[in-house]
Amino acid sequence: MLSISNLNKTYPNGTQALNDVNLEIGTGMFGLLGPNGAGKSTLMRTIATLQLADSGTITFNDIDVFASPDELRKVLGYLPQDFGVYPKVSAEMMLNHIAKIKGVQNKGERKSYVADLLNKVNLYKFRKRNLGDYSGGMRQRFGIAQALIGNPKLIIVDEPTAGLDPLERNRFHNLLSELGEDAVVILSTHIVDDVVNLCTNMAVFNEGRIVVQGHPQTLSKTLDDKVFRKKIDKEEIEKYQSEFTVLSTYLRSGNLNINVYSDSSPGDGFEPVNNTLEDFYFYSINQPQTV
Repeated sequence: MLSISNLNKTYPNGTQALNDVNLEIGTGMFGLLGPNGAGKSTLMRTIATLQLADSGTITFNDIDVFASPDELRKVLGYLPQDFGVYPKVSAEMMLNHIAKIKGVQNKGERKSYVADLLNKVNLYKFRKRNLGDYSGGMRQRFGIAQALIGNPKLIIVDEPTAGLDPLERNRFHNLLSELGEDAVVILSTHIVDDVVNLCTNMAVFNEGRIVVQGHPQTLSKTLDDKVFRKKIDKEEIEKYQSEFTVLSTYLRSGNLNINVYSDSSPGDGFEPVNNTLEDFYFYSINQPQTV
């Protein structure tokens, strides 16, 4: 169990990245869903012991994360949003090095272990290629592999599907789903579908705060019969934004559509739609924040 209590962090420029964050996260896949700039990466780095909070506590099982960061690192797998690589080192050599550091001392066992990791992330045939020659998607898959070394009990993946094509994204989803069976896995993302496909519990995070937490389908159902769609001209957007709670604007068959939230049918050509977690997400992050 990962427990976060009253966590706060303000940067020297005055930005409050974490504002009284409280979370209880058990075994399985947990989605932290929020827009870019919401403070998700700050929270992930803080949990991963890469920076300190101004106040608050984090514990993982019996580990006080701030008091004993080295103990957490022994059971942690972390894929940051941005990470560097040694450009002149092959993926196989780098994973072998990391595995040795993490305690896989037997050379034969380590070779087999690294090969298995490379197969899991579909990089085995590129294992001899230098990391500097990897594409963005390949580098992301390497990052996933290094995060899995040592069979971690707490896995943090920050925007992990960025740069992955649909096939590799599905492969990664399947891999994460397996890991969530016996580890705490935190998926930090702004991609709603990642949370829908993977997570049994989630929180919407915005402006450094937990806006709401719960089961994705349960949260989505709170907007049942309250989302309506209409095809409009682009010149009408401001008019509808002033009259309704607009959840999203999008193109459908080349036509501009809007989804709005309303307790009852707005009429005027609006039609009810089956709402999704994306509608709930847009609704929740556009609610006024209380101080």
